[in-house]
Amino acid sequence: MTKIDLITGFLGSGKTTLLKKYLNYLLDKGENICVLEFDYGAVNVDMMLLQEFNNRCDLEMVAGGCDYDCHLRRFKTKLIAMGMRHYDRVIIEPSGIFDPTELFDVLNEEPLDQWYEIGSIISVVDPNNFNLSNESRGILATQLSYAGLVYLSKCQTLTKSQIENSIRNLQGLVGQYGLYLDENKILTKDINKLDEEDYQKLKSASYQELGIPMSNLMTNNSFNSVYLLDKNLSLDKINKLSNKLFKDNTYGEVLRIKGFIKDNDTWYEFNKTHTENNVKEIQNGQDVIIIIGENLDENEINGLFSK
Repeated sequence: MTKIDLITGFLGSGKTTLLKKYLNYLLDKGENICVLEFDYGAVNVDMMLLQEFNNRCDLEMVAGGCDYDCHLRRFKTKLIAMGMRHYDRVIIEPSGIFDPTELFDVLNEEPLDQWYEIGSIISVVDPNNFNLSNESRGILATQLSYAGLVYLSKCQTLTKSQIENSIRNLQGLVGQYGLYLDENKILTKDINKLDEEDYQKLKSASYQELGIPMSNLMTNNSFNSVYLLDKNLSLDKINKLSNKLFKDNTYGEVLRIKGFIKDNDTWYEFNKTHTENNVKEIQNGQDVIIIIGENLDENEINGLFSK
């Protein structure tokens, strides 16, 4: 049977960074891998970030943007098509607000229950981002409730005492929902220093069968995204508009801004949160800006970017 690994994590936690490291490790070991990107919009930025792997593994995408039953149908259809290719492993990187319950629901159906088995469910957590709304805390707690291993990202920027404090914060967060997080299942290591033992932990992490569905921990689903195409903005303009979006709740509670722009014939990838501003040059891109948050006002945001 083909193993399925699921890498979850709240918005901007560092899922794609860990995925790239893990994927390189598995491919170097000779595994036949497919990566499935699961997003809720027509443009999947994270899939574009994996273009360096085009010649080494298969990359697939499921686009959402519809109701729960529609998500499951698209998910199931994609996995059926992929099942014919007999991969050793499928790695799913979903949206930051993905409910792992969907994976269990799909794999319980025929013929997928005969083709696939869950390998590892890994949850990536940003130790600098515990100041979350109640809805966001519910999402994170749901993802942690299914995880066989939690990876505390960006540890290279933290001291030992800060890491210990982050673990306490994490345990306190899940404790609010009656959950327990075993410290032995939390991996805290510089992403660039992961070794054979660490990758084996990721590969054999398994999962928790008694996870809590997201619907049990959230009062309402207030998350949405706004997609902006072909705005032809400079880096300086993006920075100024991003700062305004983060500071002014007229536009809603903006949590993350990501995408690609072309400035002076150079493509840039950008990924911005309240605490981080990451920009780097890339070879190719698509002029797209994605704004993710709670109760976003699409009309106000479109108006801001049209000025």
